[in-house]
Amino acid sequence: MATEEKTPLQLWTAVDAYISEQLIPADPVLDAALAASAEAGLPQIAVSAPQGKQLHLLARLMGARRILEIGTLGGYSTIWLARALPESGRLITLEADPKHAAVAGANIARAGLSGVVDLRLGRALDTLPQVAAGSSEPFDLIFIDADKENIPHYFDWSLRLARRGTLILVDNVIRDGEVTNPASTDPRIQGVRRFNEQLFAEPRVTATTIQTVGNKGYDGFTMALVTG
Repeated sequence: MATEEKTPLQLWTAVDAYISEQLIPADPVLDAALAASAEAGLPQIAVSAPQGKQLHLLARLMGARRILEIGTLGGYSTIWLARALPESGRLITLEADPKHAAVAGANIARAGLSGVVDLRLGRALDTLPQVAAGSSEPFDLIFIDADKENIPHYFDWSLRLARRGTLILVDNVIRDGEVTNPASTDPRIQGVRRFNEQLFAEPRVTATTIQTVGNKGYDGFTMALVTG
């Protein structure tokens, strides 16, 4: 009998599952965070397990002590990042949706990270000035995973809150390849394109974008290292 050919998404999802089984041990806390998010009806757009582990490893490789996350959703990526911090570390995460923030807060508490994570409710463009006013030290790592039309503004704020050596990560910047379409009427696509123009013109960073496939489909992320 012939084996049914998988669609690209089915194949990518199967590979993600295989990677997770081989390299990422089962974690009741993370599983519970995903389950609680799904039960509450949150969009199923959290990073995948391999992507979450990548965030965790990058934070550890950097020796990050202070992390800023723009876009909390249900707190899944927050937990991955916060677990990479030393005992004295701190993570500030910003979420605009009260329902998302409530779910995330419960997930973070279940993970035993309430003393590490500072979850702030409100539009990021409103809360970022407050973060800047109250920050005596720059952030070591900044993860942007919020509304794509405002990525250019989030990147501007990230530079203000960074230091030389800060790593800025931006998720969902390929959008099924639509980022190459200058005529797109999707504000998310145009937001990413404006961000890329910013990167090209910004002398204080060196950056690259990596395409990704997996159970979240075809997308990618940008890594920008602050060098000046």
